[in-house]
Amino acid sequence: MYDKELVHYILSQILEAIIKIDRRFEPVSDISDLTDTPEGIDRLDSICMTLIAVGESLKNIDKITDKSLLSRYPEIDWKGAMGLRDIISHHYFDIDAEEIFWVCKHQLQPLQQTVRIMLTKENTDKL
Repeated sequence: MYDKELVHYILSQILEAIIKIDRRFEPVSDISDLTDTPEGIDRLDSICMTLIAVGESLKNIDKITDKSLLSRYPEIDWKGAMGLRDIISHHYFDIDAEEIFWVCKHQLQPLQQTVRIMLTKENTDKL
């Protein structure tokens, strides 16, 4: 068995980070909003740093739960989310802004919904 309080805490941090990314991404309508101005580049940087934190936290949950929790939610590409953290961290100067744009546009909301479900199930002791 694993420390459910710790997992709840980490899931809460992940949810806060996703909400932060979503807020930062809200004014972005096109890839150029992340690449063509100093402000856009700063926005991209801040989103990437928060994506690193999300990926690292997911890795921690996977370790703490001995890979037993995330696998219960196959609708999310957990390996991809954790891998994105590695790509951003280790290949920072080669970040593909289009890929980050696509992740934020298409994968952030499903991840947020799943984390909310996980938090709800944990609070009812079903996690």
